[in-house]
Amino acid sequence: MNVITNYFKSLLLWELLIGLKLTGRYFFAKKITVQYPEEKTPQSFRFRGLHALRRYANGEERCIACKLCEAVCPALSITIDSAQREDGTRRTTRYDIDLFKCIYCGFCEEACPVDAIVETRLFEYHFESRDGTVMTKDKLLAMGDRYEKEIAADRAKDAAYR
Repeated sequence: MNVITNYFKSLLLWELLIGLKLTGRYFFAKKITVQYPEEKTPQSFRFRGLHALRRYANGEERCIACKLCEAVCPALSITIDSAQREDGTRRTTRYDIDLFKCIYCGFCEEACPVDAIVETRLFEYHFESRDGTVMTKDKLLAMGDRYEKEIAADRAKDAAYR
């Protein structure tokens, strides 16, 4: 009897009909695809994207050239040179991040004692040449200036969350 049942199932393409039934069920269901450039998905305030260097409210850069971020970076993508100023404080003369090497782990952000280096929520960026892959100090400070309100709001949310 089992042989006859299997024969009729293969004759009627039973497995194909079961597959088409499943396809038909999802064909008429509500679609959940996000049309990316027009629609954006919600993003966590802890998202780690492009780096930025922050400044104090008086305009002075926060980085004190302690080089903790350079030491903790597992990909060795951060390069810092420092010099002492006339007032005795130490500041960076060079702060480079090679974005091809960076793995966006956030260790640099966690290691910074003055909250100078941060990772913004910016993920829509590209490079047109190989020269653009290295973020220099000027580019990092410009990013920090441009996104300071968003960075400060994310820091406040994170402090309230903890």
